[in-house]
Amino acid sequence: MIPEKRVIRRIQSGGCAIHCQDCSISQLCIPFTLNAHELDQLDNIIERKKPIQKGQTLFKAGDELKSLYAIRSGTIKSYTITEQGDEQITGFHLAGDLVGFDAIGGLKHPSFAQALETSMVCEIPFETLDDLSGKMPNLRQQIMRLMSGEIKGDQDMILLLSKKNAEERLAAFVYNLSRRFAERGFSPREFRLTMTRGDIGNYLGLTVETISRLLGRFQKSEILSVKGKYITIENVDALSVLAGTPRINVTVNA
Repeated sequence: MIPEKRVIRRIQSGGCAIHCQDCSISQLCIPFTLNAHELDQLDNIIERKKPIQKGQTLFKAGDELKSLYAIRSGTIKSYTITEQGDEQITGFHLAGDLVGFDAIGGLKHPSFAQALETSMVCEIPFETLDDLSGKMPNLRQQIMRLMSGEIKGDQDMILLLSKKNAEERLAAFVYNLSRRFAERGFSPREFRLTMTRGDIGNYLGLTVETISRLLGRFQKSEILSVKGKYITIENVDALSVLAGTPRINVTVNA
């Protein structure tokens, strides 16, 4: 939905004065179902932050829930620390994703959120958002839709780790990234991995050596081409079959 044109308010936010109605990924985020008046109300409570540099954290495990974070650009990884002191990655979040939903139940963040590259986020104060959603059914429904998507993603991850072998896990990971990039208007065939192979292995329950070996196998089978962090999908059908995922045709915006 494209709202009617209107005067854009300027917010002093470190030079990051883009608003919901002008954001290129709003169709993936909270504003998607809101009308012009509702967009204005939401826009008024959002704080635009300066860029978050690679390695910086949005929040840490144990921090009080104060805000949710909508990613405007970049990549954020979420992770927990096990009882043995090891990092366990639980997700990679791209532009249009909201981070922090898992803190709503206990009002404290159970995980860490860290930038994998220079990223831009919109900070949405939770109490204000909660109050506003009680007055705006469209906003409440959109938040529920986004939370439902998170639950579905968690279920898919459980299935991935419990039912698929190493080759299928990596194929599903790459195919899912391809689909997510396409939804954001980027090329689904050529993209850069912002996460390290160690991060990917951690997330999929595989070693770095296994990830490297499988990428080499995919190249030999002419499914992928790999140049450093850059991936080119040469055979989408073969990748989707290997991933055990029905191919979905996604139109990429020019």
